Amino acid sequence: MGILNKLFQTKKSLPALDENSPYARYIEEMQGPLKRLVSDTPDAIEVIPSKKRAFAFIGKPPKRFGVAWVDKNGEIVNFKRLVEEKGLRADQLEKLSGRLREIYINHKSEPRYCTVIQDKQVVVTPSEPLLADVQEVIDETVQ
Repeated sequence: MGILNKLFQTKKSLPALDENSPYARYIEEMQGPLKRLVSDTPDAIEVIPSKKRAFAFIGKPPKRFGVAWVDKNGEIVNFKRLVEEKGLRADQLEKLSGRLREIYINHKSEPRYCTVIQDKQVVVTPSEPLLADVQEVIDETVQ
């Protein structure tokens, strides 16, 4: 029965992100690196935009996901790059994933919207509390 449910399941429709919102402007300002990220990623993407960075949950959070972030300078950082450049061990990466999973679950009721980047529908979560929590965990790990 699970297979039939998946076949006939309709995707939850989200309202479009207001083009006049500051979050739409943040996405526009980071259009270049976000387009590269979306082009390089076949999985679903959920973006948390801000003035300096845009964080992206990639895949199917909170179960199976990765995280990447981009900045206005065009830099894209993901888990693989953290392992290569920061020497993160598997246990550290697992701890980071666990903390990000908890954060995602704690903010699952935040309003979500959709927008299109590089011809792909992307979920946008314009949430300052979610942004602050993700930023804190990433900064602790990167430093």
